[in-house]
Amino acid sequence: MAIEPYHGRLRRSGVRRLSAALTAGVLALAAVVITQQPANADTPWLVVSPDRYASFSVPAAYIQEHLGSVSQVVVEGNFGPSSTVAEFGLTRRGDAWSGFLGPLEPGLYHYQVTADDTLSLKDPTNSTSVASNPLWSTFLVGGDSARWLVDAPSGAGGKVETLTYRSRNGDRSALVWTPPGYAAKGPEGPKGPGGPKDYPALFLQSGDGAAATDWLDLGRTKQILDNLSAEGAMKPMVVVISDANGSDDKELTDLRKAVADRYRVLRDPAHQAIAGVSDGATQALGAALAKPGQFAYVGWFSGLSAPNVDRRDAKAINRGVKLLRLYTGNVTDPAHNPTYRLTKALERADVRFEFDGVNPDGGANWRTWQENLVDFVPRLFGHVSDHGPSPGHQPLKGEFTPPPAGTTPTPFVTKDGFVTFETTTEFKDAQHVTVWANWAPGGSWLRVPMTRDGDRWRLTVGPLKPWFYYYRLIVDRVAVKDVANPTKVTSEPMWSTFFIPGPGARLLSDVPAGQGGKVESMTYSSTVAGQDRTALVWTPPGYDPGRSQPYPVLYLQHGSGQSYTDWVEMGRAKQILDHQFLDGDLVPMVVVMGNGNSSNFNRELLENIVPTARARYNISSESSQQALAGLSMGGGQALGVLRAYPGEFAYVAALSAGFGSGTGVDVAAINNGTKMLRLYVGDQTDFVYPSFMASLTTLNNLGIRYEFDGVTPGPHGWDVWQKNLIDLAPRLFKR
Repeated sequence: MAIEPYHGRLRRSGVRRLSAALTAGVLALAAVVITQQPANADTPWLVVSPDRYASFSVPAAYIQEHLGSVSQVVVEGNFGPSSTVAEFGLTRRGDAWSGFLGPLEPGLYHYQVTADDTLSLKDPTNSTSVASNPLWSTFLVGGDSARWLVDAPSGAGGKVETLTYRSRNGDRSALVWTPPGYAAKGPEGPKGPGGPKDYPALFLQSGDGAAATDWLDLGRTKQILDNLSAEGAMKPMVVVISDANGSDDKELTDLRKAVADRYRVLRDPAHQAIAGVSDGATQALGAALAKPGQFAYVGWFSGLSAPNVDRRDAKAINRGVKLLRLYTGNVTDPAHNPTYRLTKALERADVRFEFDGVNPDGGANWRTWQENLVDFVPRLFGHVSDHGPSPGHQPLKGEFTPPPAGTTPTPFVTKDGFVTFETTTEFKDAQHVTVWANWAPGGSWLRVPMTRDGDRWRLTVGPLKPWFYYYRLIVDRVAVKDVANPTKVTSEPMWSTFFIPGPGARLLSDVPAGQGGKVESMTYSSTVAGQDRTALVWTPPGYDPGRSQPYPVLYLQHGSGQSYTDWVEMGRAKQILDHQFLDGDLVPMVVVMGNGNSSNFNRELLENIVPTARARYNISSESSQQALAGLSMGGGQALGVLRAYPGEFAYVAALSAGFGSGTGVDVAAINNGTKMLRLYVGDQTDFVYPSFMASLTTLNNLGIRYEFDGVTPGPHGWDVWQKNLIDLAPRLFKR
């Protein structure tokens, strides 16, 4: 069945930089904010299953009441590759806009609901909030990799309070986490043995344009500190979180004095640490290097510009800074290149530093910075034996620079799975451009916003796992073909494709030239359609039209809205069959991919496609040497032939299609004439999943023998059906 993607232009919600106006609560003019509680607020719009699928269901009546009539509703959130912000389209089904997304990786997600590009609202059924963005809600997907992000047991964590202080720039405030067992500071006096102790202090800076509260709402800093403390993985310390906007060395001095006056902290540099994210990292490092010795521990989390490092200061820096540790995400992180330049500058100046390595799956967002904080905090104020990168992190070999504008092959794919898209200058006046592709979990579809680059738009996204991808551009709510990409999809003229090679995608890759089978067109007269029609036919390497023993044949059908070209252009059927034949896994067979768009498929197949194929190719007419399979609509057609002509095809498979009712079914004929009936379906993101599972009950009640090896992870799309063909083809004609 054809995929029905959503359309429309959406406003991107920034993760790295929130405007100062938005931070202050003044909303961008392009968005309409709805925060009222609906009457049915007790019905959640979002439900996350134990197996990490997110189910969104937004009442259409609520949208209509608050936003009026709309043509599309999407959920914007950090669902994309490297946790980038992406747009997940919902489908209008009955009285709700709904959709399944997953399985999601463990971690914290934030999202908002947006209709028709500019009408955005907060999920009123989710009580979580993000202080710097009143539209956002959050949810946590549990799992071992997110264990530091869960709430600590009641009473086991530290406390967070607000510190208000006077600075030379006016009244300011900061957030302060104190560890379990911390005793508030009272009048000065002799401490004596066993009296209240003073603690080291870590100062965390937020990024420019962001808010200190983001460390809590999006960074889960309290949970991280609570859990590290509970496991004894960090030294007890006071952590001060400040807004880096407009801060300078004098501002930092005022903050440190206010903290020392209010809290039991050690004032000597050996017990002072500083770190920051984005611009806050640049400021943190600058403060530490400008006056070497005022902070003994320094963390750079995705800094955006490298400060000057003078070789003449190296001795003082090395003497005063016990730990300088650098962190960066992958090439989608704007800090990737500045971090590389910083490492080179520090090396030239002979300044000691540690590098955590490139986080291959981390971009410019709090998912990356959470991991940075978990690594950094346990290294403070004590002895650490491991000074290397985190497990799985990679060397920083150089700067990442896509080809110059106008020269980029579209898309430009790196060997490690990062993909750069670029438009022509045709869209220089566009307001919003995204790339829609099958890069969500399981092969679902997300749109990732592009960024204006002069007269063009660009996007680098990844890393994408080795596989086959298809995409289109959405320019101001209009689907557009990437004209720079020569690939085509006949049934979807706006789609283009690209392939990322790798071991996991070997069966989808081209075999060496001259070693594969052949695909050729077969024209046949359709008495049903009243016209000539076309099928594609794959013949195996070494196909012999004069072989004494006819070849087995598989009739392979497409879905609704598709055509006979789709299994080759989208299903990678030729590549799959070529590889499996060369691997020795495939019985030599002929595969006929006919046009299933017919008012009477049974007649089209048996009166037109099959006779023409038998006349043109050396294929068997024996039922034991014939197979019929199809996806979605084609799967329903295959099952329809099975019901009407049991035994005609000894091998039958349905991909993402249900059996239907049990009325009028000749169970004995099906069981006696069918050597294999094999069924496939995607996971709960496949919209036929409920009806498919119900049809298994029908088959069980009827007593029809079938094979079902469980769901194939993924949606109602080609990622699933390619895997189904990979599983099915080697099973044919071996019984």
